[in-house]
Amino acid sequence: QVQLVESGGGLVQAGGSLNLSCRASGNIFSVNTMGWYRQAPGKQRELVAAITSGGSTNYADSVKGRFTISRDRAKNTVYLQMNSLKPEDTAVYYCNLDQRYGFVYWGQGTQVTVSS
Repeated sequence: QVQLVESGGGLVQAGGSLNLSCRASGNIFSVNTMGWYRQAPGKQRELVAAITSGGSTNYADSVKGRFTISRDRAKNTVYLQMNSLKPEDTAVYYCNLDQRYGFVYWGQGTQVTVSS
């Protein structure tokens, strides 16, 4: 069993910053990808950023240059530093752990609200 616990969401003004974190516990494979997705009201869930166990990263075009994903493998924790936040970044942010072979897990979600 795997659990993902997120923290760090909240309300911030446009131009501000937030840092999200997600800690995974349980049966964690050595090879995996951790990432962040978001879902705004009325929209589909979309990838924000992901990082492999080897350190390769992938970002949505809309967040490139503003968001930075990182991970601490020893702590099974992934972070998302979000700078220069915009109102359109408002969404529920979900942590994701993909261990391949169908072993995919989601966090409970954390609300990020950016006011204009």
